[in-house]
Amino acid sequence: MSTRVGWIGTGRMGVALAGRLLDAGHDVAVYNRTRSKTESLAGRGVKVVDAPVDLADRDVVFIMVSGSDDLTHVLTGDGGLLTHSDAAPRIVIDSSTVSLAASAEARAEAGFRGTEFLAAPVSGNPKVVRAGKLTLAVSGPRESFDEVRDLLLALGRGVTYVGEGEVARLVKICHNVFLGVMIQSLTEITLLAERGGTTRAAFLEFLNDSVLGSTFTKYKTPALVNLDFTPTFTMPLLSKDFDLAYDAAHELAVPMPLATAAAQIVASAVGAGHRDLDFATLILEQARRAGMTIEPENVQVDDGLSTP
Repeated sequence: MSTRVGWIGTGRMGVALAGRLLDAGHDVAVYNRTRSKTESLAGRGVKVVDAPVDLADRDVVFIMVSGSDDLTHVLTGDGGLLTHSDAAPRIVIDSSTVSLAASAEARAEAGFRGTEFLAAPVSGNPKVVRAGKLTLAVSGPRESFDEVRDLLLALGRGVTYVGEGEVARLVKICHNVFLGVMIQSLTEITLLAERGGTTRAAFLEFLNDSVLGSTFTKYKTPALVNLDFTPTFTMPLLSKDFDLAYDAAHELAVPMPLATAAAQIVASAVGAGHRDLDFATLILEQARRAGMTIEPENVQVDDGLSTP
């Protein structure tokens, strides 16, 4: 059945995800601070509103904004979603990158209006979305999750309920820390193999075909082989997630020796100026430390994300 959906935040990810809901037959209306970023959706017949509050009568509203302050503003700031005197959405699903504290505050504000709040951080980027391989971790009231589960499944291949409250935020932080540890390990072994006489393309082809290969190693292969660092996730963002993981690990008394080592390497890469490109630029720092000069191999390799 079609659901009346609102979407706040139509950056690259927001546009791709709102488009999937539209493809699934839902009635979608959107808001973005920069209206020009809604044009591709407007061209498909999506209603574009002037303020978040104009989505207050929608059944479900998704939010995907840049940070904690932005989330607060679109909910309770001037023209915020929860400021309508007579209406509020039944459920808000927030996929923004925010702190646990900001998420808890947003949940409380929604509760004052009788709106259920689900934290739903995602794993993926626009190409992953287009390939239908996005995954989500969701926390909040189980009944609300069950109500919107089919709606969430329209966004990608996997939706996992991880618990109450803000636990989905911690799950996403753990996910991103693992990304950092994996990419550093992957750059180390790839350069070791290259120095020993093989090409990066050949080594990664072997790895990807083995039991150790994964969606992630295959997806990062073009970057490591051809040194194309078009950003999907930048080093400063990764460093920030390591810091958040430190705080959680300290509070929960969980030692993280491998993550600590990887975090220091990432921090040094940020200090060396690797800020705006993809976090796979760690291979350049690893090459520098090894005294190696690496060049793009200019080999066509599959990233495993061909759009169906």
